[in-house]
Amino acid sequence: MNVVACVKVVPDDQDLTVSPDYTLDFDRARPSISTYDLNAVEEGVRLVEDNGGSLKVLTVGDSSIDDSKLKKNILSRGADDLLMVADEDMKAMDAHQTACALKAALAKIDSYDLILCGDGSADLYAQQVGAQLGQLLGIPVINCVSKITVENGAVIAERTLEHEVEILEIPMPAVISVTSDINLPRIAGMKQILAAGKKPAVVLRATDLEYAALATIEVLETLAPKETDRKHIIIEGDSDEAIAAFIANVAKVI
Repeated sequence: MNVVACVKVVPDDQDLTVSPDYTLDFDRARPSISTYDLNAVEEGVRLVEDNGGSLKVLTVGDSSIDDSKLKKNILSRGADDLLMVADEDMKAMDAHQTACALKAALAKIDSYDLILCGDGSADLYAQQVGAQLGQLLGIPVINCVSKITVENGAVIAERTLEHEVEILEIPMPAVISVTSDINLPRIAGMKQILAAGKKPAVVLRATDLEYAALATIEVLETLAPKETDRKHIIIEGDSDEAIAAFIANVAKVI
């Protein structure tokens, strides 16, 4: 089976710094795969290992994602090849714009049986791209999937709900958004990292797609929350008075 894992490239949050005016400094933040999308890649690798076929990773974003270290990082995780659309016209896209761009990029892929997405992105976490992509493609789509198996040309998807496990059978092709507890993404070893440099990675621009770029979002400002001093309020005991005092203090914070 042919699997496509859609990933989003975001600034590495470990490299973000907060300026004295509470603005975020991204200058030292290298591009990295969104944490939740690592599960989509890992699940794609597992499905190909179990059922045969190939795994392609697809990503769209601004020109900063065209980074050699990032490409090697993606391909070292078990993907067979990478298709990247890197263009400044694709900067600061919302969920719908991203889904439209992914649909246009998928037209460059000969065939696919399953499209995997993460539960959400590490920056916005809108949880909308997978659902909108399935709708645009006109194929079945399901989110919050915690287990995937393939039987008789169909996908058996499990969703862990609050009090039960829901099992659904979905015909392929389909779009599935997986949860972060579906697997544990592997860490690439030296052998996989060296092999990644020999795998194909195609980089396209927006003009290479049948895609009309919509007006991008204008970000006015992104600020870190201001720090507040600890109140040092300690309430002891479980009496009605202590509980009432606790609730009163919590209400002040809210």
